[in-house]
Amino acid sequence: MAAPAVEGVAVTALRSVLFRVRQAAERAGTQPKRVRVVAVSKTKPVSLIRQIYDAGHRCFGENYVQEFVQKAPQLPEDIEWHFIGHLQSNKVKTLLGGVPNLAFFEGVDNEKIANHLDHAVSSLGRNPLKIFVQVNTSGEPSKSGIDPSGCVRLAEHVKSHCPHLEFSGLMTIGMPDYTSTPENFRTLSKCRVEVCKALGMTEDQCELSMGMSSDFEQAIEMGSTNVRIGSTIFGPRDYSKKQPN
Repeated sequence: MAAPAVEGVAVTALRSVLFRVRQAAERAGTQPKRVRVVAVSKTKPVSLIRQIYDAGHRCFGENYVQEFVQKAPQLPEDIEWHFIGHLQSNKVKTLLGGVPNLAFFEGVDNEKIANHLDHAVSSLGRNPLKIFVQVNTSGEPSKSGIDPSGCVRLAEHVKSHCPHLEFSGLMTIGMPDYTSTPENFRTLSKCRVEVCKALGMTEDQCELSMGMSSDFEQAIEMGSTNVRIGSTIFGPRDYSKKQPN
């Protein structure tokens, strides 16, 4: 009898993360299946992503357009891809054309990018793209994201003027070291209350994407339905070949 295959480090890490997500969801009094885990694979090779895929995970995220459009065609079509972060409007068609199975765009921070996304989705004839409006909850001038005071207006614009986009919730990236404080999470939750009231939505219809490797358990306990986990699953990243969006 052949010896059983040794589980890869990343797969072991994924299983640990999923266990911690379940525990955090139970502490929050919510069902673990209501929390989506996005395995953020930026700077990581296709072979490593494939290991996580083969372990049964289907939700992955990328941050850099050029890297994304090179990787995605090499991987199975049933992956639910998320683009995370700021994107220049002139890269929209490259992204949407290169990743036809892009499911979520986490990072609409102004009306211009929303309009470009809407037009590109329409011209490509693809299904509506789910989007999260990005809110700058830490108030840093260098951080992408709309000021909390403008999130209702931007969500209304997407809902009313972008028929090929599906407003699905709000997201925040947090502090410079990619951690967030409870106040960041509370700010996003308050934004959701205001957006839902303005758009006539229930809070269950408006997701919160907050929490990363260092703070995802606290984020889930404070209402996050979408956590973005990179280095805790994949290990330290190599940014030497980073390309701007």
